[in-house]
Amino acid sequence: MLSPQWLDQLRTRITLSALVGRSVRLTRAGREFKACCPFHNEKTPSFYVNDEKGFYHCFGCGAHGDAIRWMTDHQGLEFMDAVKELAAEAGMDVPAPDPRAARRAEQRASLHDVMQAAQDWFVANLAAPQGVAAREYLASRGFDEATVRKFGFGYAPDDRQALKAALSRFPEDMLIEAGLRIAVEDETRGKREPYDRFRGRLMLPIEDTRGRVIAFGGRILVRDKTDAPKYLNSPDTPLFDKGRTLYNLHRAAPAARQSGRMIVVEGYMDVIALANAGIAECVAPLGTALTEEQIELLWRQVETPVLCFDGDAAGQRAAMRALTRAMPMLRPAHSLRFVRLPEGLDPDDLLKARGRKAMEALLGEAQSLLDVLWEHERTAAPLNSPEDKAGLKARLLAHVDAIGERDIASLYRRELLDRYSAFAFPPRPDRFEGRGKSGFGRRGEAPRQSSSAESLGRLRRITGGGARDALSAAVLAGLFRWPGEIARHADALARTPRLDRRFAGLLDCCDAADTLESEALSTILSEHGLERPEPAEYSGLRFGFLDPEATPEQAASDLSSAVELLVERPALEAALAEATARFESDLSEDAFEEQQRLLKRKLEFDRRLRQMATRNAAVP
Repeated sequence: MLSPQWLDQLRTRITLSALVGRSVRLTRAGREFKACCPFHNEKTPSFYVNDEKGFYHCFGCGAHGDAIRWMTDHQGLEFMDAVKELAAEAGMDVPAPDPRAARRAEQRASLHDVMQAAQDWFVANLAAPQGVAAREYLASRGFDEATVRKFGFGYAPDDRQALKAALSRFPEDMLIEAGLRIAVEDETRGKREPYDRFRGRLMLPIEDTRGRVIAFGGRILVRDKTDAPKYLNSPDTPLFDKGRTLYNLHRAAPAARQSGRMIVVEGYMDVIALANAGIAECVAPLGTALTEEQIELLWRQVETPVLCFDGDAAGQRAAMRALTRAMPMLRPAHSLRFVRLPEGLDPDDLLKARGRKAMEALLGEAQSLLDVLWEHERTAAPLNSPEDKAGLKARLLAHVDAIGERDIASLYRRELLDRYSAFAFPPRPDRFEGRGKSGFGRRGEAPRQSSSAESLGRLRRITGGGARDALSAAVLAGLFRWPGEIARHADALARTPRLDRRFAGLLDCCDAADTLESEALSTILSEHGLERPEPAEYSGLRFGFLDPEATPEQAASDLSSAVELLVERPALEAALAEATARFESDLSEDAFEEQQRLLKRKLEFDRRLRQMATRNAAVP
């Protein structure tokens, strides 16, 4: 296994423009070189090579990479062949392989053999008499034989031991490691015989960027078991990491270079429906919200991929999670666009009902990330009072604060505040009539400007320090204890700014097909480097939903009240902080009255929190 340090040294010894210039005619453009892109047809040069940074990039199709990537993507070499050729040119010796890394590579190669054998078996089953129900389903979706072959559809028979018998040449532990078989440990009866993961399902291979099978997705054909999920994917394995994989990327990437766009849909059946209609540049995440790694994968193909999610509540939550995750990653010329399908329709439904032209029309009207953010927050809650409007401003600025790139953050702040001002303060011709030139300030006194440090201290006094964290931890603990309540509160929590990061991990799971369990939630948080809340985090807050004797009905009611407090608090804090700053600035009577009114609301809020959190017995 080659170390990152050695590979970086190799890249620095290669002059990229000289390497690319052997097959592409480059012309100097300032400190860079430009050319017509070799990855797609174009008449105006949009392909640039930068020797200082060591990468090439096409602003037309999104092709991007370094010297090694050039050798693999343009010259068609395998990774190690590309490295060896570049090393010979740079006068470097390729390090001897690490024996342990070699063993791991050999193991992965063996697992590739297992997965390909399983794929061949699934395909054979589809053509056999036992695959008739699967073939009928594919026909009902309008998938012809060419589409079925292209995407590798297969069938897994409803037999717990069929795959083991068919792949008997591979040891049991390899089938388990590949995610094809499930090993069960029974506390009462000891170890039980493993069984096939996929049974009675239409099978679809999930492939890596080289087109090798690394996992499977299965759609159930007969839902006679209420606990069986409609779609089932392979677990994470040495070959497959669902958070770093996009379904169909190896087919969609070449198509995206030609069309200049990449479309993200919710599931692999949506991908195939669109490809069947002639829209080939489509990918899908695999059972999770779009991750940061997947966004980076998309940006390697095009600068502004289009996210196309269903119009229902779950689809819009998925869109907002993707937006939230993309905000810290935004950089010049890289963003997301969004398409919202008509409510109740997925891409396949839309294509069947209205045809490809309707789908293309929607894609052509994709909204910018900024437009979607503004529209979502503006409609997220009623805006009938000054406090409501202040809450909108706080939510918008919380999103801006997440942007890492300073120039983009500044531009977002300006645009969103302009929209907010136009919405919250529409022109009023008589606004200043009868008030005189001095306004509402005290005569002879200049407005006092508070410093940033004073404002920060004032905000900390208003928010109550660690009480917010304790309330968040208590609500998290309640959702762990009663996971069935997560979906009920998902919308409210998803639009609440500055929440504990652990809420995002729980919300990622609220649309899961499987029933959520506390231990599963703990595992998910652990995978994100987070831990479930400990009692010490919310000591002193004795909510009813944390009482071991609480009934489900009592817990649901108390948890709803606690979530209401958690959602209400940021808007109240922001409105009070703004009112206090306004009063300290102009010392007007109106500003003073507004501040006092909000202080009373804050005191009432604290009273409600104390009342809720102390009326139950201590939690062990």
